[in-house]
Amino acid sequence: MKNRKNSIKQIQKMKKKKAIMKHQALQKRMTTVTKTKPIALTKGRFKWKFPAAFIFSVAFIILAVPTLIVLPFISNSEVLSQSVDQQSSPDEEKAVVDDSAVEVAVMRTQTDQIENVPLETYVIGVVASEMPVEFETEALKAQALAARTYVVNKLLYKSEEVSSDVTDTIQDQVYKNDAELRIKWGKNYQNNMDKITEAVLATKGQIITYQDKPIDPQFFSTSNGYTENSEDYYKNEIPYLRSVPSPWDEASPYYLDQETFTFKQVETALGIDLPDNEKLSIEITRTESNRVDELNLVGSLFTGREVREKLKLRSSDFSIEQKNNYLIFKTKGNGHGVGMSQYGANGMAKEGKTYEEIVKYYYKDVQVSNLDDTAPALVMQ
Repeated sequence: MKNRKNSIKQIQKMKKKKAIMKHQALQKRMTTVTKTKPIALTKGRFKWKFPAAFIFSVAFIILAVPTLIVLPFISNSEVLSQSVDQQSSPDEEKAVVDDSAVEVAVMRTQTDQIENVPLETYVIGVVASEMPVEFETEALKAQALAARTYVVNKLLYKSEEVSSDVTDTIQDQVYKNDAELRIKWGKNYQNNMDKITEAVLATKGQIITYQDKPIDPQFFSTSNGYTENSEDYYKNEIPYLRSVPSPWDEASPYYLDQETFTFKQVETALGIDLPDNEKLSIEITRTESNRVDELNLVGSLFTGREVREKLKLRSSDFSIEQKNNYLIFKTKGNGHGVGMSQYGANGMAKEGKTYEEIVKYYYKDVQVSNLDDTAPALVMQ
């Protein structure tokens, strides 16, 4: 019994001794830490001491951790709704453009492939290709009406053996798709596309009619001050394609032009022989709009249209001046002159005219009609 008590006392003494030694070691370690210099963290202009960095870290944990914990539980619907709000306009516009029951089969000349394009998307591509994007919005709207009316006419009276409805060249209407317009406009693509799309959608589904039928909406760049009667350039007299004054065209950069040809070039183009070193006999008769009706050149007769197309002149309103063995052709205007003048339309728009007023000025006695009412069978296809 006595030995057992001695053993217990020895164990207690050993525990007490260990506790004292542990306490002394802890005091020594704390003294060492106190005497050690703080670690300097230097970056740029600021110096951070270790205790400060430690406090900053603790503060970051206190503030950031709750956020990190809560963030995954934010509603996905809230995030999605914000994204939709930011991007709704372009998406809505595209939906409106593509929401068409009518498609146009366009023969692409570069690929020799047919591209099926929704009607309003096609009209956007035509307006963007046929009229300068810098033009007034009302002029662009007038062009949209002309472009839509043209292709609707082709769709209604299409020959069944033809695989495509239109080409993408001046044979019909110049058309470029979205990828081509991005290349054409570069960094200005979005602003330009927004402007064209706005003009087209403002006239969505509208066409130009004469006696409840779509017209043949001829248009061109620049007049000589007047548009041309249809029969003075083409063969047929069309009641809505009448000559009207177009004084706004003088502001066009294409209003005046000059081309010089050698006798040899004229002979090759027109298929005639011209005598060298002689004063040529040149006689010209003109149409109501002052364009060349007929040219008698050294006994050979040509229409103004023939001369324009064979010599690739801008206009059939031309005069001829001879200098030795050269002929100088001076032209006014750019294009055939029948129908709507694009620069004239822009001039009218600058004066505050609406697109309806513009088309009713250049196409006589026409109406602006809805496609659904005029060609319901086409819409229902």
